[in-house]
Amino acid sequence: MTNARFIRLTKYWHQLPWLSAYLQDRITKSLRKDSGDIKRYIFVIANHFEPAWSKDGNLPLDKQLKRLEKWNKAASQIGTRLTDSDGMPFRHTNFYPAEQYHKEILNMLADLQSEGFCEVEVHLHHGVERPDTSNNLKFVLEEFRDCLAEEHKCLSRKSDDPMPKYAFVHGNLALGNSANGRFCGVDNELEILRDTGCYADFTLPSAPDISQVPVVNQIYQSGLPLSTCAPHKKAQPLTNNCSLTSSPVIFTGPLMIGWRLKQHRFPFPYIEDGALSASQGLSKLRFSLWANADISITQRPDWIFIKLYCHGFFDQDMPYCIGGTAEHFFSKLIDESNRTGKFTVHFAVAREAYNILAAALDGHSGNPHHYRDYLLTPIMNYKHNGDISPKSTTN
Repeated sequence: MTNARFIRLTKYWHQLPWLSAYLQDRITKSLRKDSGDIKRYIFVIANHFEPAWSKDGNLPLDKQLKRLEKWNKAASQIGTRLTDSDGMPFRHTNFYPAEQYHKEILNMLADLQSEGFCEVEVHLHHGVERPDTSNNLKFVLEEFRDCLAEEHKCLSRKSDDPMPKYAFVHGNLALGNSANGRFCGVDNELEILRDTGCYADFTLPSAPDISQVPVVNQIYQSGLPLSTCAPHKKAQPLTNNCSLTSSPVIFTGPLMIGWRLKQHRFPFPYIEDGALSASQGLSKLRFSLWANADISITQRPDWIFIKLYCHGFFDQDMPYCIGGTAEHFFSKLIDESNRTGKFTVHFAVAREAYNILAAALDGHSGNPHHYRDYLLTPIMNYKHNGDISPKSTTN
């Protein structure tokens, strides 16, 4: 067998665990009885926010700043024009890479957050050239966490805990050393995330990458000890009496098998992973797949979390994640919501989604908008109050 053929077979073999989990998920959810309640769709856009990215290597700081000026203008415009069922603006959660820190860039991002048009969280690429170590990972996370909180007033806090809290996206998708040692190297990564204040991870799904675990279309906690490699490959369901501080919550986005018409109009399967990209476009069919993934918890099945993602500085994708195409698509969705009354649309940042989840676990119902600041509140005092910005807080 040639090396190329062996590599292809190995790649296909790695898909079997999550495909098996996918089939089980589809069967289980098809048998679930619909409560008939109005659906509350909670959209979270996890932006892998890398203004330094280019095909030819990282851009110099001056070009990054020009890029960010353009981005901030677009984010302010769409956030002002496009609001959800609660009057909240369309916003991204900008997961900024710790290893690419520049004070000037974070100052600009913090300004955008202060206007109510984003929130900033933690992204990290590590173990790229060689496996990382637990001690170094802990140091990097704590240093960046404290810089974001103290220097830029980003992140959030819980009323009874002074440690800043953050959401996380793993660079190169290798959460918990789930890529066979590549792009991480730290088996107990989720333990370190928990101990440094991470309340939730928004990396998944990652299929067809090797890092995709056999848990799909769920919100859950790791079912294996956090000291082990990829403890999130087994799910611990969220229950009313669970401790959300025992393990970061894993917010997965939709992972579905969709069908497209190819040449001669033959349908062809593709992986629907919630990417806001030019290659996948935006359509009512895609929204149907996101909704049918039915990512919710048993206690509140009518609150459905739709975690999408994007790479904000892929030029071809910008219309689909922050520009006119995204505005048109979500505007039509909100118009349909208003016209039919069958569902509502809620734009949430990562922190708000976690708060809404916590409220659901505590038995709350109705409009999830009321629970955006349920446990965690932003460190930053926003410049604007009212319907189009998160509630101002003091610490």
